[in-house]
Amino acid sequence: MKVVFLAAALLALVSMSPVQALWLGRLDPKQFLGPWYILAMASRAKDFMVEKDMKNVEGVLVTLTPDNKLRVLSSRQGPDGCRQNTVELLKQNSRWVFENPSIGVLDYRVLGTNFKDYAVVFTQLEFGDEAFNTVELYSRTEVASYEAMKLFTKWSQGLGFRAQQQAQLRKDLTCAHKILQVGHLFCTTLDSLGSR
Repeated sequence: MKVVFLAAALLALVSMSPVQALWLGRLDPKQFLGPWYILAMASRAKDFMVEKDMKNVEGVLVTLTPDNKLRVLSSRQGPDGCRQNTVELLKQNSRWVFENPSIGVLDYRVLGTNFKDYAVVFTQLEFGDEAFNTVELYSRTEVASYEAMKLFTKWSQGLGFRAQQQAQLRKDLTCAHKILQVGHLFCTTLDSLGSR
């Protein structure tokens, strides 16, 4: 089953047109840094269809470590309140594809973006005997634009996610704001350093 999911996802990714690949080749990982809301998600995780109606908007803060690892700090609703998690991902050969197989992240990549307001992110995960992938809509704002939702839907359907495997997350921003307040301070500091 793991091989089928991975093969289907890789086939869809490799079948990107050369124009799409060239366009995404312009993405510098630094354009992806900073705070994001995760507003929509498609997932093949075994419990996703049961839990999707209860999932709230998540917050993510993306930074680069001094040794060029992508650090992803996330905050999401858990059974006992907000749960924060930090993962560090290693860069693959491509400029914007990351992984860390030792923690179950086999592939983390941006599928599409307008380089400013939103990004559609693909992740291939493997935890124990469960292998699955996700597509998430990252947004700089609390509400997704029509263009962003359209791109998310296009990628989700293109990668074979059924309607019941997709969800717009509930607009409870409690956990997202726990991390994004720090993220906005991070961006303000970067902006002030850049203007010097």
